Amino acid sequence: MENGRVVQITSDGFARLKKELQELIDVKRPEVIAQVAEARSHGDLRENAGYEAARLDQAMIEKRISELETMLRNAEIIEVDEDGAAEGEIRIGSKVIVDFEGDEETYMIVGPIEAQPALGKISTESPIGAALIGKRAGDRAEFSTPGGTARLVIKEVS
Repeated sequence: MENGRVVQITSDGFARLKKELQELIDVKRPEVIAQVAEARSHGDLRENAGYEAARLDQAMIEKRISELETMLRNAEIIEVDEDGAAEGEIRIGSKVIVDFEGDEETYMIVGPIEAQPALGKISTESPIGAALIGKRAGDRAEFSTPGGTARLVIKEVS
C-alpha cells in the first residue's frame, strides 16, 4: 500500500486490523524474537537452517506490522449510513444479493484493504464492486471480466 493513500474501511474492518496488529506486536513478535535467540544459540549461523527460518519469520512479521501501521494510519473509517441503507443505495457496508447469470450471490461491499472475495467481501475497487456502487435493488449492472462482459441484477440491498 502506498504511503499517504487514503483507503476507505468499515469500522469493523478497522477494528479487525487493529486487533491483528496488537496480536503481532504483543504475541508473535516476542515469540519470533525468542525463536531467533534460541536458534542463534545453536552455533554456526552460516549452516543453521533453524536460524534462517526464524529470521525469515521475523522479517515477515515486521513487514506485516509495517503494512498494518500504514493501513491504519491512512484509513478513512466509513460508518454504515442508516439513511443510505433506508434509501437502498449500495455503498461501503451494504449487503447485496444479486442474480448473477442465474446464480444468486450475496456480497458485502467493503474497502480494498478488507476485501476477501472467498468470504463474499468484495472491494469497491473490484469490477463487480465498482459496478454496484450507487445502484439500487432492481437495477442491472455490467462489468468486464477476462471472459468478456458479465451482467447481474440487484435483488436486494441492506
